[in-house]
Amino acid sequence: MTTDDLCTADWTTAPLPVSHPDAVTLIRRYYTELIIRYYGRPTDDAEVSAVIAQEPSDDLALPTGIFAVARIGGAAVGCLGVRALDAGTVELTRMFVVPEARGRGVAGSLIELAEGLARGTFGARAVRLDTRADLVEARALYARHGYREIERYNDSPYADHWFEKTLA
Repeated sequence: MTTDDLCTADWTTAPLPVSHPDAVTLIRRYYTELIIRYYGRPTDDAEVSAVIAQEPSDDLALPTGIFAVARIGGAAVGCLGVRALDAGTVELTRMFVVPEARGRGVAGSLIELAEGLARGTFGARAVRLDTRADLVEARALYARHGYREIERYNDSPYADHWFEKTLA
């Protein structure tokens, strides 16, 4: 699919198992970009595989979580996970949109989907997330969608900022 196709095609979001080939590809691209940005250097398949092994996504399946993929014209272009933290709170994680699909509103729609899943699937009243200092665009996106910075709620060694949104 070309960049022009991504600009004109319709897009959708839907849950998908993390073991599905499209989910695996998106998770690998997510971690590849995170590693490159964090360390400021190229990475390789072995390093990405090692990080995925350290940060598994297997719990992003019911009843503990859910994983969703955004598609434009059938091509998988973004993903996110929702993980139950407790009876009233979920965590938004693995948020990623491929560079060629950014600026189309995909990330905002994924956030809306996550909030809908939080309410409807998990009965949650709040969504939390963590992110890094170098992910300036992500922090701005979350703020635009009503997330406010909170105190640390987890022990992630890579997180610098923690956010929460209370759901209506």
